[in-house]
Amino acid sequence: MTRIVSGFAGSLRLAVPRSGTRPTSDRVREAIFSALDARDAIAGAEVLDLYAGSGALGLEAASRGAASVVLVERNPAAAALCRRNAEAVVAAAGSARRPRVRVATAPVQAFLDAGGAPVDLVFIDPPYDLDEPDLARVLAALVPRLADAAAVVIERSTRSPQPSLPAGLELERERRYGETVLWWLQPATPSQPA
Repeated sequence: MTRIVSGFAGSLRLAVPRSGTRPTSDRVREAIFSALDARDAIAGAEVLDLYAGSGALGLEAASRGAASVVLVERNPAAAALCRRNAEAVVAAAGSARRPRVRVATAPVQAFLDAGGAPVDLVFIDPPYDLDEPDLARVLAALVPRLADAAAVVIERSTRSPQPSLPAGLELERERRYGETVLWWLQPATPSQPA
């Protein structure tokens, strides 16, 4: 069972695709959102959830105060579930300020290549079979979309190598939770001329 952990939609159950996705465990989601809450990175944030699956990460951010969330999922059946889950989360906001949630049924690379407004928070939880050169291309396409203080969280198997980072991104930290590893990235600090 996947559910929203906290915020106005706390305890809401989310539909999960029957196959083809690997939902983030409650333990890992708790760790991600505890860290994001500690740095005050969610309230009012513009969020991208790439390879969204059920949309659990992006919708958790919406429940906790993100201003807008885009769930990007290429599988039409999974994207339909994302829409259903998004409708339930937005409805749970009641009279509170409702987050804007949109589902983009598109390959992640094509979505990023189309450009768009700057984002503050990005979740990347690709299928394990996504190869490293493809992930590197996604990260390179993401760099121009990042706000100055953006946070990027990549979730992979501990058997995956550390992602190759393009110019414009740097590793902030790495955390392991059982078979899952999280890489926290941030925009690279511009080098100062000598």
